[in-house]
Amino acid sequence: MLGLGAKDTRLFLIVIGLTLFAPFLLNPFPADSSLAQFNAGYPDLMQRFVIFGIFAIGFNILFGLTGYLSFGHAAFLGVGSYAGVWMMKLLTMNVVPAILMSVIFAGLFSLLVGWISLRRSGIYFSILTLAFAQMSFALAYSVLTPITNGETGLQLALDDPRVLGVSRTEAGSIPLTHFFGLEMRDGFDWTIGGWVFTFNVGYYLSALVMVAAFYVSIRIFRSPFGMMLKAVKSNQQRMLYTGLNPRPYTLAAFVISGMYAGLAGGLMVAMDPLAGAERMQWTASGEVVLMTILGGAGTLIGPVLGAGLIKYFENIFSKINSNVLHQWFGFLPDGLEDALVFVVYPFVGKGWHLTLGIVFMLVVIFLPGGLVEGGQRIGRLFRRGRSSSSKHERTAATPSSHAAE
Repeated sequence: MLGLGAKDTRLFLIVIGLTLFAPFLLNPFPADSSLAQFNAGYPDLMQRFVIFGIFAIGFNILFGLTGYLSFGHAAFLGVGSYAGVWMMKLLTMNVVPAILMSVIFAGLFSLLVGWISLRRSGIYFSILTLAFAQMSFALAYSVLTPITNGETGLQLALDDPRVLGVSRTEAGSIPLTHFFGLEMRDGFDWTIGGWVFTFNVGYYLSALVMVAAFYVSIRIFRSPFGMMLKAVKSNQQRMLYTGLNPRPYTLAAFVISGMYAGLAGGLMVAMDPLAGAERMQWTASGEVVLMTILGGAGTLIGPVLGAGLIKYFENIFSKINSNVLHQWFGFLPDGLEDALVFVVYPFVGKGWHLTLGIVFMLVVIFLPGGLVEGGQRIGRLFRRGRSSSSKHERTAATPSSHAAE
């Protein structure tokens, strides 16, 4: 299928199914149940899942294939966001030119950063990328305020000189972002019993882009170019001895990874036309590193799973407060209820980072391959159980066949 092998085709179809049926899969509990707070099937969060999945897929092309750990990828996310908003202010509210310009600007900026940073490797490369990201943040926050609008953030205004389209609607408001007439906020709710499933135009546009980005990443992983990147990670010194210069390959991987980050930034402003300097902070770069390692660096679907896990913690797990805990443990005696709430509360709500940190430590220690390795281990256990049961059946059938003879 589309030039993919059988295994990659199955994985690609799984990703298509997960994105297509996400409104159902992320709303397992009825809307009026006490567990409905764990549902994640609302448009804003689903968009975050796929957009940060794109960000992590691109980062994985650099880190997972070449082993170069960048702490500055948030800079390309921010550059893409600013470029997208400017396209909406100057040209049109159609999201396609904004997304394309986000990818182009992020690619050009990543070419500059990569050309300088890739003169070093290891920790020195990581520090250089971090320095570029922090310089970009400082410039966007306080120096380039005519372009970035400083700490307030770049956003649309009623007096924008928009070439294609109006600057304000008949109602006197700012026009909404759209995809050839389909507004990003459009959608409908489908109620089945106690369940409410929301289908949103913005989410499915982002999901379609993520599926395409995932397909491109598969082709990169399986291509001769991808094999060269794996060789860089395996033994760069041996490549030099054979007369191959690894730097053009690593620079190409860096630029492709930066363009993925710009694509994610463009989709962010397509859903919500606002770009702030905080997207360039080192914490945002560290977040994509966590996503990739949690899911499984060097795997295809791992970064998507890691992005979904972190965004679920950030948006759902963080909403569990003391009132919710008291509802959960309300059936217990008062003293025991208060004790359990006291013990659990530091790990939920505002303390969700603590739980995420513990999960990250456990994954790094026991599952170096991330969530993908955990799934592979479970799959091997099931296969081993089936093979042992079939072996017992054959052993049990052998005496009866001799008796029949």
